[in-house]
Amino acid sequence: MARRIIGIHEKLPLLESLPLSFQHLTAMFGATILVPILLGVDPAIALLMNGVGTLIYTWVTKGGIPAYLGSSFAFIAPAMLVISTYGGFTHAQSGFIFFGLFFILISFVVKFWGIKWIDIVMPPAVMGAVVAIIGLELAPVAAQQAGLAPWPANVGQVVQPFVMSSNVVFVSMFTLIVGIAGSVLFKGFMQVIPILFAVVAGYLLALGMGMVDTAVIGNAAWFALPKFQTPVFDINAIVIIAPACIVVLAEHISHLIVTGKITETDLMKDPGLHKSLLGDGISNVLSGFAGSPPNTTYGENIGVMAITRVYSVWIIRGAALLAIAFSLIGKVSAAISTIPSAVMGGITMLLYGVIAVQGFRMFVEQKVDFSKNSNMVLGAITFVVGVSGASIQIGSVQLKGMAFAAIIGVVLSLIFWILGKLNIMGKEV
Repeated sequence: MARRIIGIHEKLPLLESLPLSFQHLTAMFGATILVPILLGVDPAIALLMNGVGTLIYTWVTKGGIPAYLGSSFAFIAPAMLVISTYGGFTHAQSGFIFFGLFFILISFVVKFWGIKWIDIVMPPAVMGAVVAIIGLELAPVAAQQAGLAPWPANVGQVVQPFVMSSNVVFVSMFTLIVGIAGSVLFKGFMQVIPILFAVVAGYLLALGMGMVDTAVIGNAAWFALPKFQTPVFDINAIVIIAPACIVVLAEHISHLIVTGKITETDLMKDPGLHKSLLGDGISNVLSGFAGSPPNTTYGENIGVMAITRVYSVWIIRGAALLAIAFSLIGKVSAAISTIPSAVMGGITMLLYGVIAVQGFRMFVEQKVDFSKNSNMVLGAITFVVGVSGASIQIGSVQLKGMAFAAIIGVVLSLIFWILGKLNIMGKEV
């Protein structure tokens, strides 16, 4: 007997909808709260704005695209640079607002000129390398949180000889092992929440070892508003964060294509990529002003739809409402804030590695031919610039890592495209 398919516009009774919406919430929960924790922001504000943003997105797209907006990982590295160098998270918010405005602008560009220009600006050879660099650039942070490497002096840690803490390493490795086991062994519903399960398991172990400050939870109110922050305009932050916008643009397009294949509808045309980008852009402008990390369409929730064959936008909206409700429960926010860095270090060792591998996956799925010199050079130079620590000073702004690599990749791509149009490059290129 074939499994029932719930269509995009189909409504289900409340008793059926609630567990399905909660499943979507749990699928995105672990990754969504991880981003604000890493950036030192109240996770409740991310849950609130992700929920609000998803409702806005489904309204702009006229209920035609079943997508949940969760916290984006692509902005972690540049945001950390801004936070440590240019005055804190409020400065990074100006870069996040720029990201939302960028998506709004691109939505109009796509509406009138299509999307072929994206492959010229950032072809798969560059895009895959940049996505991989996101994970590779963050990998040292995971090792530091896991107690396997010393913290650098510029993040407020006490400068002293590095001594490996047995408790921290034990908790982080336990969390990592649970995450790995869940990713490869879990089936059914559990298959979509191995990260959340690992974080909970690591948290309970840390709690038993006295590594959690339970007083914070006890003192928290049941009802509490998230911590809003006013952005500080900073051109330096905008320049550093801007390259990540291109990466998320490509991610957004690929997610929409995948969702279309799963639901057997052409979402790129109806309701259209331009409406999808517009909804995402408006959501991110509001998130930036509220003090939340930027949002993006979530692959975790696409995975849930692929497994369950429940494509209803109403189920997605239900998950958004649940996220908003959770963000207003003070004790939930307090419990999240007490997650030890050892737990986050263990799970991010897996997550950052997965992000890096996603870049290599793009090479395979897009069938990048590295026997072509142009692809080989684009990938090689982008990788070297991104992971070597190379940087460039432009006025008061220092570009390095993923941001620098993305810019170099775009410039080289444009040069190669121009040379190709002039018939200067050989056929093997």
